[in-house]
Amino acid sequence: MIQPTGPLPAYPPKPSPGDRVAVVSASAGLPGLFPLPFELGLRRLREDFGLVPVEYPATRTMGASARERADDLHAAFADPTVKAVIASIGGDDQLTVLPHLDRELIRANPKPFFGYSDNTNLLAYLSASGIVGYHGGSVMVEFGRPGAMDPLTEESLRAALFTSGPYELRPARRFRDRERDWADPETFAAEPETEPGGGWSWHGPARVVEGRGWGGNLEILSWLLMADREIAPDESAYDGGVLFLETSEEMPPATEVFRVLRCMGERGLLRRFPALLMARPKTWFVHSPRSREESARYAAEQRAAVERALAEYAPETMAVFDVDFGHTDPQLVLPYGGLIRVDGESRRVVVMY
Repeated sequence: MIQPTGPLPAYPPKPSPGDRVAVVSASAGLPGLFPLPFELGLRRLREDFGLVPVEYPATRTMGASARERADDLHAAFADPTVKAVIASIGGDDQLTVLPHLDRELIRANPKPFFGYSDNTNLLAYLSASGIVGYHGGSVMVEFGRPGAMDPLTEESLRAALFTSGPYELRPARRFRDRERDWADPETFAAEPETEPGGGWSWHGPARVVEGRGWGGNLEILSWLLMADREIAPDESAYDGGVLFLETSEEMPPATEVFRVLRCMGERGLLRRFPALLMARPKTWFVHSPRSREESARYAAEQRAAVERALAEYAPETMAVFDVDFGHTDPQLVLPYGGLIRVDGESRRVVVMY
């Protein structure tokens, strides 16, 4: 087993049913454009999870400035009656919010933050500030899923929101990669189409790795690296950690995935992680539809790109492919900065919520 180096970030206190939770749009104010999934997500937070969602001025505002979104985050973290912060959805410019954040205010008021995609920015910021965050669980997508929440998603979210301790991740028996238009009320009248999951796939040396989780959305992570934001000054802090990566509905080509990983390899960062969790890739989007064959080819090409990068820069890293996190349904929550145990011998993944 490889132990993490340095002090672990702190797990913030968890909310309980009946508590107030902030709902923020630290990226895009898409709730204002697509109220149907947002209102459904709010209702499930209230009725199914027993929480009281609290909105802020920029939550439903498209085009809110970076300062306005930072102000919402400050208000959410500073309010002692708010016990967790949940992203409405992602976007593409949360990087510009980070310079406006008051790190000491957030450190003095640590709270569980849930989000993914562009929220990789804030998750990395919290981790660098000594606070564990949670990669997953947006209001519009996971809580606002048509038909019903996927049971695996709901179980993982409940465990991450309300409990502390180990939680074993399980492969989804079925998953969804296709969706319908959020502007169409008929989208929310029935369960979405799913397909067989196929399980996870293990690659590389079978070993046991237990370390801090770090990574997130690959495209956003590449921007953080380019801007030199929220990366540990001494990258040895990542030694022995578990890298987890996922790609978005923009579906970056395999060549781009390899190039980002190559840059991480040239930087010496890739080899610091003895284990990699690679998410099931998003292979279809309502604005970029593909055939089943095209989707399968995209997934295979992405995996080949990751394997090539590992072979060149981190041949001793153990990898698990098609893990159910990120832009997939169901979605498992990963602790960002928290402990993840990847057991290649028994082929199990356990996270610490």
